Amino acid sequence: MSRVLKSRSHCIYSLHAHIVFVTKYRRKVINKEILAELKSIFTRLCSANQCELLEFNAEEDHVHLLVFYPPTLTLSKLINNLKAVSSRLIREKFANHVNK
Repeated sequence: MSRVLKSRSHCIYSLHAHIVFVTKYRRKVINKEILAELKSIFTRLCSANQCELLEFNAEEDHVHLLVFYPPTLTLSKLINNLKAVSSRLIREKFANHVNK
């Protein structure tokens, strides 16, 4: 991965976060439909928060994200937003599969 530096009025930055979201009790509930929906949700949420989703990968019980974010954004608020919104949307759309 090449080093990309971005700049704002008073700073130059290159902030990346590797985030792993795990399902409750590591249950294997992520299938191909959920995976595609998660990718679109995370991409949309990252662009709404002035972030960039660089990499997305998942298995049946966890999801990996590599996010490029600005220094004006608190990482804990970004993670909280990603977890809350994605969980709510997936539970609404795939209620039968998730609640088993």
